[in-house]
Amino acid sequence: MTRAAAEAAAAGLTGVLVTPGPDLVYFAGYAPIAITERITMLAIHESRPPAMIVPGLERPGAESAPGAAALALRDWADGDDAYAVAAEMLDARGRYAVSDSAWAMHVLALQQALPESRYVSMTDALPMLRAVKDAEELGRLAAAGAAADSVFEEIATTRFSGRTEAEIAAQLAELLKAHGHSTVEFTIVASGPNGANPHHEESDRVVQEGDMVVLDFGGTKDGYGSDTTRTVHVGEPTPDEAEVYDVVRRAQQAAFEAVRAGAACQDVDRAARRVIADSGYGERFIHRTGHGIGLTAHEPPYMVEGETRLIEPGMCFSIEPGIYLPGRFGVRIEDIVVATDDGGRRLNYTSHELRIVG
Repeated sequence: MTRAAAEAAAAGLTGVLVTPGPDLVYFAGYAPIAITERITMLAIHESRPPAMIVPGLERPGAESAPGAAALALRDWADGDDAYAVAAEMLDARGRYAVSDSAWAMHVLALQQALPESRYVSMTDALPMLRAVKDAEELGRLAAAGAAADSVFEEIATTRFSGRTEAEIAAQLAELLKAHGHSTVEFTIVASGPNGANPHHEESDRVVQEGDMVVLDFGGTKDGYGSDTTRTVHVGEPTPDEAEVYDVVRRAQQAAFEAVRAGAACQDVDRAARRVIADSGYGERFIHRTGHGIGLTAHEPPYMVEGETRLIEPGMCFSIEPGIYLPGRFGVRIEDIVVATDDGGRRLNYTSHELRIVG
């Protein structure tokens, strides 16, 4: 919280207002019941100790949170003016970064209670606040990545041909939970022409001999995310399919080799895009190369053209270039990578060679 206060001050802000969601878990270890009409809010300032307002009936849970000892807790009862109580923690003319998950009803009510106060999105004002992970966070991300790898190795030994995408997706979900995930966030199974849609949702299409199949799946394990993509082929690929796959494989490797402390995030995107463009498929790479991951599946930093922020050791993000050929097939390869002092380290280790399945 000290770092958050300092970064807010450096950005010309009075402080940071944290509401239930991943930000509150990050700063206070507190995940209250999601009752939208009752305000819970942590206020972080550089000039005073952090304070949190909670509904009175939820105070026992807040007091037992891991970060509660560092907070001044204030509560309010049903019938009180909760926003008047919250306003006492804030500067009347303050300018605050607010969690993206904040409910509009609460932000607007605070602004009504303090008409000269101003509020900005935390992602816009302080996008790197959770971007650099500590050793414990990296350990959890590595464990989630290893579990996802085990899921891929297991499903790659099963039959694909003759099964629907939905059946394979359901098996992926079962395997994620079997390998320690508490939640399953997504299970993309995109076969044949469906693979040309990067965010295709599984369907009743039956996977056939000769299909390229994109598998993109992940969830949370011990609070931190996994996200990996591998593309498999049912039977032997054609020379054209093998060529496209190899281009994506080389692009993914080039992007990984571009990871280093002090490089701009966009340099990673440019490295992947250059390989694909030089191979004649530039217009068929239709999304950014990567996104940060941590308590949420998508968070800063983003590996995309125009993102000039510099990579720092401890940043953790995906590298997932792809080529998408409408009406034919798609290919994507994705690893989670952590930036180190001297380059990058993958948190996914399954082979990048094209896996042949039955």
